[in-house]
Amino acid sequence: MQFHTIASEEDEQLWQKIIAMEEQPFTTARGLEFSYQVKRNRNGERLGEIIFDRKEKTVTRNTILLAYKKAIEVQTAEGCVSGPKKLGVFGASYLYPIFLHMGICSKEPQPKTE
Repeated sequence: MQFHTIASEEDEQLWQKIIAMEEQPFTTARGLEFSYQVKRNRNGERLGEIIFDRKEKTVTRNTILLAYKKAIEVQTAEGCVSGPKKLGVFGASYLYPIFLHMGICSKEPQPKTE
């Protein structure tokens, strides 16, 4: 397993988008509403983790980055990411609608443009 230790510019841009969408309402593939917050320390500084309000589950920044890379991989190979299980990470049911909203992946194959 490869560990992510140094944030690339692309990773940092993704994280900034995640931060920008904090508290925004989303809906899972099963129709359950949720939002998330970026976890903060006692001084109010953001940590590398988000907390989903629905079940108070947390997902680390590294997990989000792994899911992002998997979404890109599947989107490229299959033309879509048909559901959260394709991401293969903990919290995928919550990350999937966020990625759909961000345009990282789509539920159905996109028409090819020439």
